[in-house]
Amino acid sequence: MKPLDAKTFNPLGGPSFSMRHRLFRLVWNLVWGLLGRWTPVPLFAWRRSLLRCFGARIDRTARIYPGVEIWYPPNLVMAAHACLGRHVTCYSMDRIELGAHATVSQSAYLCTGTHDVDDADFQIVTRPIVIGENAWIAAEAFVGPGVVVGEGAVLGARAVTFGHLDPWTIYAGNPARKLRRRFEKHTRGVFSARMIS
Repeated sequence: MKPLDAKTFNPLGGPSFSMRHRLFRLVWNLVWGLLGRWTPVPLFAWRRSLLRCFGARIDRTARIYPGVEIWYPPNLVMAAHACLGRHVTCYSMDRIELGAHATVSQSAYLCTGTHDVDDADFQIVTRPIVIGENAWIAAEAFVGPGVVVGEGAVLGARAVTFGHLDPWTIYAGNPARKLRRRFEKHTRGVFSARMIS
């Protein structure tokens, strides 16, 4: 669901999304807060089930750890063995898609929404985030709207990116800069999405 037009619906700081959308998120936050966010680590299937009930598309092998915040579940897609570590924030105003074996580590922030700072009405703008297969977003990193993280790419701890990350390449810093290639194609294996709890 797209944001409301700020000029028409939000001229004096009013809501940016429809009443139906806001009520959905209210119910979601109540359910997740009471039944999902705090649950013990081994209850991956339970957290997947709650997310699916609210429209997320989660593979049966994906892992969502306790403390994860998901703004709007229908915009979350997780492929086989994808992983969201403890306290990851998915600010899913637009689609967030994790490929197979992609890992997002503790307290990382995936942000699909921002404001147009050159618009007098401060219009919300959204763009999807796609994290490729075998990619790793390390602890406390920030991924901005519209970013595509290539297959096997790594974004280092506390790094910040608003640009695309090349496949099988390691990035770090704020703003993130390319450090080096990860390893050559013929040596690649298949990774398990495992988190240190």
